[in-house]
Amino acid sequence: MSTNRASRLRQWMLTVFGLVALIAASSLSTRTAERDGGILITEIRGAIGVAATRLVVDAIAKARQENARYLVIHLDTPGGLVAATRDIVRQILTSPIPVIVYVSPGGARAASAGTFIVYAAHVAAMAPGTNIGAATPVDLGGLPGLPRPTAPQRDEKDKDKANPAADTAAQRKTLNDTIAMLRSLAQLRGRNVEWAEKAVRDAATLTAEDALKESVIDVVALGLDDLLTKIDGRKITINAVEHTITTNGATRIMFGPDWRTRLLGVISDPNVAFILLLIGMYGILFEFWNPGGLVAGVIGAVCLLLGLTALTALPVQYAALGLIVLGIALMIAEVFTPGLGILGIGGLTAFVTGSLFLFDPAGADIDISVSLPLIIASAATTGALALFALGAAVKARSRPALTGAEQMIGSVGEVVEWNGLQGRIRVHGEMWNARAKLPLAPGDAVLVVQRENLTLLVTSK
Repeated sequence: MSTNRASRLRQWMLTVFGLVALIAASSLSTRTAERDGGILITEIRGAIGVAATRLVVDAIAKARQENARYLVIHLDTPGGLVAATRDIVRQILTSPIPVIVYVSPGGARAASAGTFIVYAAHVAAMAPGTNIGAATPVDLGGLPGLPRPTAPQRDEKDKDKANPAADTAAQRKTLNDTIAMLRSLAQLRGRNVEWAEKAVRDAATLTAEDALKESVIDVVALGLDDLLTKIDGRKITINAVEHTITTNGATRIMFGPDWRTRLLGVISDPNVAFILLLIGMYGILFEFWNPGGLVAGVIGAVCLLLGLTALTALPVQYAALGLIVLGIALMIAEVFTPGLGILGIGGLTAFVTGSLFLFDPAGADIDISVSLPLIIASAATTGALALFALGAAVKARSRPALTGAEQMIGSVGEVVEWNGLQGRIRVHGEMWNARAKLPLAPGDAVLVVQRENLTLLVTSK
């Protein structure tokens, strides 16, 4: 009896142990499955703007959704908007998914804003034939096309401390803020702090091989396969926790921008935004000139809304935008109040000046001004439209009146009744009271020379 009881007890214990082992194995497999997510791969090409920020945000969200191990960003940029760069850096620093920034392919660059993105990455890599650096804020050089301001004279003992790139308090403030940002990223990721300052202060650049020697990046890789092989086993820190990179056997998931991000990237180009604004204003004006057509009004409204959407993604100087609107308004006013051309000349000057200063250079580390040929072509087009409208107005004034009281002037009628110096005549099939300076007789042809209320003044024809 006791033997059977002991046997059942052993079976029961074995069953419990088996269940515990099964649960532990299931939990382990779940954790393994979570760690065995793929590697999400995306790319940023061109200037850094709101579209690039949106792409990074969407890519990190997708990586979390797919339980991805890492996010790889192929980077090739000349720079971009300061605000967008800070947003991307913030997204990388707070990302729970390790971000690997790879400057590729050969010939690509991580200039200006790209330098900050590379420094912010958990793993920074470059392909042979690429370069990094030149992170000096572009507005320190003054307006596009103008020479850099010269530094004030200093004593010889202070000459070594002088910095010709930062002459005013505002310039020094911008420069020091930019340096502090890149230095903090270098300290956070354990990269070359001295060269980070040099990249901003002196616009220094490095090739991929030199960047590796200077500890600016972690890896030089011939391609994505080579990159994943070289970083396998590397240790990184995420939220103060050390993590070992494991890329062996990971699947690769390509991720691209959606249509909204692509559209935002197109319209946020300064030249495209400028053209959309002009088309929008022209379309609405044409609708006012010729109401009921709808086509010009609809196209103008859509383009104007797209242009305003683009302006929200760009550092706009609204005083300059006001000058553009004022310039168009003055050129149109010249059509309706023709004089010595003062309104037209003033409008053209305001339009060109507003176009030149439409975008604030302090909001980007690359030149984002509207193209000068585009400004000239737009000003010429606006002036030509104003002259066309003026010519049409002058031509319309020379035409005979077709409606209203003026329509009767110059019309030929026939006397129906006449007594002395007044009577009744027929003009355009209608009976009118008439007066004349000389007596007339029924059947005489008369010419209308004036109208006074409902009485026509006529002469013999």
